[in-house]
Amino acid sequence: QVRLVESGGGLVKAGGSLILSCAASGRIFSIRAMGWYRQGPGKQRELVATLTTTGSTDYADSVKGRITISRDNAKNTVYLQMNSLKPEDTAVYYCNFRAGTAPLLYDYWGQGTQVTVSS
Repeated sequence: QVRLVESGGGLVKAGGSLILSCAASGRIFSIRAMGWYRQGPGKQRELVATLTTTGSTDYADSVKGRITISRDNAKNTVYLQMNSLKPEDTAVYYCNFRAGTAPLLYDYWGQGTQVTVSS
């Protein structure tokens, strides 16, 4: 059974930094991309960053220049380095692994980790 476990969330002051980690346990075949999404209070879940197995990245405009996604393939772990955090970054952050072969793709999700940025 596949599980994604996030860690690293917490409370930080505006301007501070956090590193989120997401480790996958169990076998996931044909991973295509890893990513982070977030859901703020009263908002829909939105993309933060994605990283494909070929190394392509995509970032939400609101986080470009402040947030970096990376991975450790040997550990099946994806990271989110967040700098210059703002109160509007406050959200539950979810990691995502997308696997399979198009058109049959499957999304695995973590349980979420809370990030709170105080002003």
